Amino acid sequence: MRRIQQPGTGTPERIQWVECGGRSFSLTLPAGVPLLEAVRSGFAAEGFASGVVKLDGLKLSPFAYVMPALSKTPEHAAFYSDTFWPEGGAGVEVGAMTFGQRDGAPFFHAHALWVEGDGKRSGGHILPDETTVAETITLQAVGLDGAAFTAEPDSETHFKLFGPVSAASSGAGEDRFFALRVKPNVDFCGALESFCAERGIREAVIHGGVGSTIGARFVDGGVVENFATEVAITEGRIARGAGGFEATIDVALVDYSGAVASGRLVRGDNPVLMTFELVLEAR
Repeated sequence: MRRIQQPGTGTPERIQWVECGGRSFSLTLPAGVPLLEAVRSGFAAEGFASGVVKLDGLKLSPFAYVMPALSKTPEHAAFYSDTFWPEGGAGVEVGAMTFGQRDGAPFFHAHALWVEGDGKRSGGHILPDETTVAETITLQAVGLDGAAFTAEPDSETHFKLFGPVSAASSGAGEDRFFALRVKPNVDFCGALESFCAERGIREAVIHGGVGSTIGARFVDGGVVENFATEVAITEGRIARGAGGFEATIDVALVDYSGAVASGRLVRGDNPVLMTFELVLEAR
């Protein structure tokens, strides 16, 4: 399996996780409000401080983003490009967001593919502090109760990364959820299949899903060779089949050349590059 040597030392446990309550809800983002504040206030109105959001259809202007890039130093295995501010903003085709806290303040991690004002199709990592909602929209979100995604320094990748931690329960979510972070150099589908099998989860639906893989291999034969990617899950499910658990995960991504791709991940052949955050809803 493909592998990228990280600059630091990892932990034996390759999935960081917290079991918690949660609830799906409709998140309305008003036009003219900075994206981070719009998300924060929408989650707070439902009694949540962390969760995930599906970004399909969101229009943004002004809008700032970065793409994956090669690292110029040995401090990181890959890095970010310079910041882009596309003229006329962008309309998101597909995307996912993890919402939580960083340095004691609200923050999000979001990857998407979009069409920019000049018609260019692109993708990458949306910057929270420089992006504004252009048109009012209602999106689907999941709020977490008893867990929160919090950005903390990661000794393996040398980035500050979102991971789930236990949090006080407010009783705002009644269903059974798991907040997860999958760590580098493990097969993404296989990690989730094993996680469900070990916990007796018969079926799980993926909500959110923001991370990176070492290139990509798709079921239809498509291949992304460039190793540094920014990935959003567009749909995902893990279910017990005749041969055991099987993950069916559709993604959209951009690589460090700016090329975009989408498809269903091949099981057993898509290792995580830096991190992958998501929420599993146990059915």
